[in-house]
Amino acid sequence: MPSPVPVQLVVGLGNPGADYVLTRHNAGFWFVDAMVRAHGGSFSPERKFSGDVARIRIGGHELRLLKPTTFMNRSGQSVQALAAYLKLPPEAILVAHDDLDLPAGTVRLKQGGGHGGHNGLKDIITHLGENFGRLRFGIGRPAGAAELIDYVLQRAGEDEQARVMEAVAAAIAAMPRLLDGATERVMHELHSRGVVPRNRHDRQPDEPEDE
Repeated sequence: MPSPVPVQLVVGLGNPGADYVLTRHNAGFWFVDAMVRAHGGSFSPERKFSGDVARIRIGGHELRLLKPTTFMNRSGQSVQALAAYLKLPPEAILVAHDDLDLPAGTVRLKQGGGHGGHNGLKDIITHLGENFGRLRFGIGRPAGAAELIDYVLQRAGEDEQARVMEAVAAAIAAMPRLLDGATERVMHELHSRGVVPRNRHDRQPDEPEDE
């Protein structure tokens, strides 16, 4: 069910450092970086939150953006620190992240749930529980028996990265409606960009594990 609590903090998951900028696992960073470019903010390092923080305004809504600099599997300590400072419940937090079970170029919005093997989500759940929102950017799965850790930490091909960035642009365009509380409408908007099967065994072929 959509959360009645308005989103006030958007967290992008990724690994810090130049070596990881274009890797698939940094799709969450791609989203919040694009948000800042679209709305005129800038990230500043905040040591007390173990991350880079930006403040932007969309319509009448003030929004904080966070990029944890703890590496993926310790993301929760950064999110918890900023959420506690802002006195936010988990329902007011939206976490953007890569998702192996969605084809590249798709994006899905959901409230709550498990971690699905994603170490960044796993650590956030350890610190905050499961009731935060998720913005899931598909990166697909490798063909054959390729190691998932190697796959997510590799640079996405140009075509694949372009598809992910199209999904990022669609999510950014939908953010004003999400902040206004039109969660169901935004879900329909984003999810209707392409139908994704419910589980990986039924996944259709489609065209940017943890540290």
